[in-house]
Amino acid sequence: MSELTLFLVRLAFLAILWIFVLSAISVIRSDMFGARVPETARGGAPAPSGRKSGKAPKARKPRRGAPTHLLVVDGENSGIRAELADAPLLIGRGSDAAIKLDDDYVSTRHARVVASGDEWFVEDLGSTNGTYVGPVRITQPTTIGIGTQVRVGKTILELRK
Repeated sequence: MSELTLFLVRLAFLAILWIFVLSAISVIRSDMFGARVPETARGGAPAPSGRKSGKAPKARKPRRGAPTHLLVVDGENSGIRAELADAPLLIGRGSDAAIKLDDDYVSTRHARVVASGDEWFVEDLGSTNGTYVGPVRITQPTTIGIGTQVRVGKTILELRK
């Protein structure tokens, strides 16, 4: 092998090694600090002109038989609950999570439970270990109902009345 070929192979190997190191750092950074959330998603959007900004929106009364809270049924944090009236609910290890889990397999911003009309959805937020509804790993917002098990890391959550 010529010296030029050997030099190019070494250079390519070094470039691949640096790409691997930088991608590993990127994954660790996003797991520790969470994904960047746009200002409009954080509630920083201005109030519509038709509504006075000083008044809070009127809370909707849940219909009869509808779920009222999300409960941790299995895992280290068993018994923790979050009211669905506070939706959307963030699930993760971060301090801004509505359900803060002490689970090594849960990301800082792991999943979110949101309402659309009378239906509830769970959405994975790009977590490392994924979110499961029953035995199926989800890749897009998925409908959940009362008693449907949602697994986040080693923790299992359910919607309850």
